[in-house]
Amino acid sequence: MKYKNKEQNLQSEINQLIALTKKISLSEKNINFFIKKIYETIKKGNKVFMCGNGGSAGEAQHLAAEFLVRLNPKVNRQPFPIITLAQDTSTLTAIGNDFDFKYIFSRNLQALANKNDLLFVLSTSGNSKNIVEVLKKAKQLKITSLSFLGCGGGNAKKYSKNCIVVPSTNVARIQEIHLFLGHYILNVVEKKLLS
Repeated sequence: MKYKNKEQNLQSEINQLIALTKKISLSEKNINFFIKKIYETIKKGNKVFMCGNGGSAGEAQHLAAEFLVRLNPKVNRQPFPIITLAQDTSTLTAIGNDFDFKYIFSRNLQALANKNDLLFVLSTSGNSKNIVEVLKKAKQLKITSLSFLGCGGGNAKKYSKNCIVVPSTNVARIQEIHLFLGHYILNVVEKKLLS
């Protein structure tokens, strides 16, 4: 009987993920805008900077690596400049210690980005202080920002006009949708850049 309950729990989790994926498909206009902005930024020789906290930091690094290296193992191409703002531990800890942890991304963006670059943040809650600060810094520097958010968008939604908000408070489901969307968007961008 226990095994059957586990199967029902697994099926429930799968159903949640499918339902959320269907809901997010209603954001197709926003998804296409993300594709357009990333494509145009890279096509014009500019850079995309990504960041997030915890699991979202891992996803930002994962997606950035696939653009720097390659997304599809059958497609050998030049690297595309998508860079994570989660710099080395020396930089992160120095900023955290000397200034404040909330500036770990905004300080790096200020140092590395140019006006025509693009900022892409991931946050399940939208309330991380360092995400809010980097969005504020992007606005100050006149850098366009894109945001993958969850939990209603949180404070980050106020500072990023271009948001895709996963309609859930379940952190795992939000991150799964963020990664799915990130792969989809980057795959379309890669095809457009190579065509």
